[in-house]
Amino acid sequence: MFIVTSYPVAIAFCIITMFCWGSWANTQKLAAKSWRFELFYWDYVIGILAFSILSALTLGSFGTEGRSFLDDLAQADKGNIASALIGGIVFNAANILFSAAIAIAGMAVAFPIAIGIALVLGVLLNYFALQQGNPVYLFLGVGCICIAIVMNALAFRKAGSGSAKVSSKGIVLSIIAGVLMSFFYRFIAGSMDLENFASPAEGKMTPYTAVYVFAVGILLSNFLFNTILMKKPFSGPPVTYNDYFKGGFKTHLTGILGGAIWGLGNSFNLIAAGKAGPAISYGLGQGATLIAALWGILIWKEFKNAPKGTNALLGAMLVAYVIGLSLIVVAK
Repeated sequence: MFIVTSYPVAIAFCIITMFCWGSWANTQKLAAKSWRFELFYWDYVIGILAFSILSALTLGSFGTEGRSFLDDLAQADKGNIASALIGGIVFNAANILFSAAIAIAGMAVAFPIAIGIALVLGVLLNYFALQQGNPVYLFLGVGCICIAIVMNALAFRKAGSGSAKVSSKGIVLSIIAGVLMSFFYRFIAGSMDLENFASPAEGKMTPYTAVYVFAVGILLSNFLFNTILMKKPFSGPPVTYNDYFKGGFKTHLTGILGGAIWGLGNSFNLIAAGKAGPAISYGLGQGATLIAALWGILIWKEFKNAPKGTNALLGAMLVAYVIGLSLIVVAK
C-alpha cells in the first residue's frame, strides 16, 4: 500500500484535507436550490463509501509495504473493527447536525463554530492519546483558533441577518455538532497502528481498511439518523424516500461528489497521521474552517449586507486562523 514517509509530504496531505473538508459543503449549497439537505445527505454518504472502496482497492492494495486491503480486513481484530464503526456512527450524528446548521445558518457561520469546537477538543483528545509534537506550539495554535471562533461569532452577531429564532437554532446545532465531531477521529485512529503503517501490529488496521469500516458505520447509522430527520426535519416539511428517487441524475451526482470530496480529505488525513501524528494531522485538516469561511464570504456572499465593522472582524478571524494553523505545522 502507499505510505507517507516524510513530514513535508504529510503536511501537504493535511493541506489537501483542509481544502476538501472546507469545500465539500459547496455541493450541498448547489443542490439546495432544488433539493432538501436530508435527501442530499443520502448521496453524500454513498459518495464517502464509494471513495473508501476505491481508495482501498487502489492505494491500499498496490505496492510492497504493509498489508493489502483484503488481507488487512481479514486479520482485523473485532474490537478495532468496532472502534472504526463507532467512529462512523459518531461522525454521522455530528455531520447530520452540522449539515442542518449549514442549511439554516450558512457556511460562514456553521463552519467556524462547529469545526472550530471540533478542532480544539479533537486536538486535545488526540494529543493526550498519542503525544507527538511540541505541546507549546500545538496549544498556542489551538488558542489562536479559539480567538478566530470568537471573532466569527462577533461578526455574525454584528451582521444580525435573518430571524433571531432561525439564527439561534443554527448556532445551537453548530455547537452540538462540534462537540460530537471532536470524538470521531479518536475512534478511527484507535483502530490503527499509527506508529507503524508498514508493519502494523496484529489485529490493527491500515488507514485504508479503517476508512472503509468507518464509512460502513456511517452508511448503517444513516438508516436510523437520517430516516428520523426526514420524518422530523429541523426546518421545512417532512420528506420521504419517494422524494429521494424523484431526484435527477445531476442532483444525485452532486451529492455523491460532495461525499467523495470529503472522503478524499479523510483518507489523506489518516494516511498522513502516521508521520505527522494524529493531533497535528487532525488539527490541520480541521483548518477547513478557513477555507469554508472564504467560500461563504467571497463566493456565497453570506455577509454581503453586513454593517460597517463586520469585515474587520472577519479579517481578524482569518488572520487568527492562519497564525493558529502555522503554529500547528511547526509543532513537529
